[in-house]
Amino acid sequence: MDTSYPREELFLTQPNKSDATHTIITIGAPAPPRDHLLWSLCNTLYLNLFCLGFMALIYSVKARDQKVQGDEQAAQRYGRKARCYNILATVWNVTLPLLLLALVITGIVHVSQVVNASLDLLNLRGFVSIGDDDNK
Repeated sequence: MDTSYPREELFLTQPNKSDATHTIITIGAPAPPRDHLLWSLCNTLYLNLFCLGFMALIYSVKARDQKVQGDEQAAQRYGRKARCYNILATVWNVTLPLLLLALVITGIVHVSQVVNASLDLLNLRGFVSIGDDDNK
């Protein structure tokens, strides 16, 4: 490996700013504001807890109306509100069934433990095995 190459000299000289040219590239029109209408519709139709999906649907329709009318700022504002309501509705729509499932599972486990304890308390398990021994 050749280490004789002076790498530090490259950083000692600074480019002359008068020689630098600037290039401006225009990519195109900015993306239109999103209205999240499909997401709002799904949240409205599925579980719609606390009417959050319906509120998101209202703001989505308002955002779409403002976008059609050409008011980009109002469309962005309504789109952000629709997105917030959609996030809340989605969290509730996912959390509530999972919570109910966990409660059902823990309830089933608890009931099975209570039944086993009741059988032991009433000696019903021993009664069946004792009855078989007496017949012999």
